[in-house]
Amino acid sequence: MDVNNKRVLIVGLGKSGLASALFLSARGARVTVSDSKKEDQLRDEIPTLLDHGIAVETGGHGERTFRSQDLIIVSPGVPVDAPPLVQARALGEKVIGEIELAAQFLSGPIVAITGSNGKTTTTTLCGEILAAGGLKTVVGGNIGTPAISLVETTTPTTVTVLEVSSFQLETIDTFRPKVAVVLNVTPDHLDRHRTFQAYVDAKARIFENQKSDDFAVLNADDATCLELAPRTKAQVHWFSRLKEVDRGAFVAGEKIMFRSGTGTRSVIAVSDIPLKGAHNVENVLAGVCVGMLMGCQPEQTATAVRKFKAVSHRLEHVATIRGVEYFDDSKATNVDATIKALESFPANIHIILGGKDKGSDYAVLNDLLRKRVKKVYTIGAAAAKIEAQIKGTVEIVHSETLEAAVKLASDSALVGDTVLLAPACASFDQFKSYEHRGNVFKELVRKLQASETLASPPR
Repeated sequence: MDVNNKRVLIVGLGKSGLASALFLSARGARVTVSDSKKEDQLRDEIPTLLDHGIAVETGGHGERTFRSQDLIIVSPGVPVDAPPLVQARALGEKVIGEIELAAQFLSGPIVAITGSNGKTTTTTLCGEILAAGGLKTVVGGNIGTPAISLVETTTPTTVTVLEVSSFQLETIDTFRPKVAVVLNVTPDHLDRHRTFQAYVDAKARIFENQKSDDFAVLNADDATCLELAPRTKAQVHWFSRLKEVDRGAFVAGEKIMFRSGTGTRSVIAVSDIPLKGAHNVENVLAGVCVGMLMGCQPEQTATAVRKFKAVSHRLEHVATIRGVEYFDDSKATNVDATIKALESFPANIHIILGGKDKGSDYAVLNDLLRKRVKKVYTIGAAAAKIEAQIKGTVEIVHSETLEAAVKLASDSALVGDTVLLAPACASFDQFKSYEHRGNVFKELVRKLQASETLASPPR
């Protein structure tokens, strides 16, 4: 893609928008950035942009700004059906996302990972497996480092491992992963996609440009993944905790096996997986598929898995205080992720739920709440909806804030109990991001830990 002297508009100034603007400006493009935030909310970014000769529009998107652009790059947080973008397409202007932009410049094969849950853990793990296999590997995308920021570090032999979201996949054009992974698909982001089918269709775009010499890795235990298999021209490999598969990774007894056209090989014992929860067995199975398909040896893959540590805010153990365990699963931003978190602990859970609702049905939590949870502490904008949908299942403590919820849970929890932040909601009502929410939780827990004296007896 030649962008020299081309007029390019960046819509939305998140991490990927800023990175795209600087990347394109450095290649001679005439870049304008447009964001709905007010100028004072972008005071950290604006000086950098202006220093690079990039025009900045704040406080909304002017109609004239979108006219006569050679290319429009839309950030994931901006809906693709926003009126200015609809109008731009009607005028014949090209509208793509940052992942598609990066795909035009990245060298080497791409491994792309999507799913409703487990993306960050699996993306990180795949990067470590491939590195252990001796492959030059870079990791980014929705996981935090914009894909466009990786371009300069790639060569034709570099494997780029990308976490990709449904929002990012909505705006691809030629994006073609060598290996495309769909971990699972359960209802999420319905406030944006409106229907589950629209969400599924967005996820399925990961296969759109694959060819017969590419690979698709799908969860054989997920009903929607089973339906997606016919939508790719790639060679399909499955992973399953529950049954053997013809091609791919599966659990047999206490071992994870990988089967291909050349035979079946043992990779690692399930007991060697250092992460809690059955869902993490699935994440490892997907990682095994990626590693083996990219040429890693079983022992290299096993070494990477054994050394792997939970990523931040994903069932991350924070502290043990007076016999009570505290876990940060702030990344559980939808109901299915919260179900997986609850399934990771047998009982005696004090769970913190709430935040910004994404059109979720919280009633599906009720069975697990009855079986495993002592109390629910609700916070944020979704508290009233959650309370109405789980009423009668377990004691509910309306807490308003995360700080209050941690205090109330710590006062109530007994030796052997678990205090779990797994909110089932987005974070944007009270926090900047799920990372911000998780960091606040960890800070509150550590303050609580510091306030405890050695003389405090267990209860």
